[in-house]
Amino acid sequence: MIKSELVQTIANRNPHLFQRDVDRIVNVVLEEISQALIQGDRVELRGFGAFSVKNRPARTGRNPRTGETVEVEEKWVPFFKAGKELRERLNAEKN
Repeated sequence: MIKSELVQTIANRNPHLFQRDVDRIVNVVLEEISQALIQGDRVELRGFGAFSVKNRPARTGRNPRTGETVEVEEKWVPFFKAGKELRERLNAEKN
């Protein structure tokens, strides 16, 4: 599902809301999550999961085509850990 499909689904389930308002709400929620991660905070959505940021230290890597060694800079990457309820729902659907 992409963001526009999410907006459309929420708008369809809530006919009392305009689609443009739902779009703004989704954008604000995603922006707040992004800003919290940029500040190094953890975002936890109970029953869904938690977003956090992890550090990948600098290292020496290898170009797979040429075999040449390259220096890979340190970087921060977003990380998502699914919540217990989400994992249980996913596994219940598979059985």
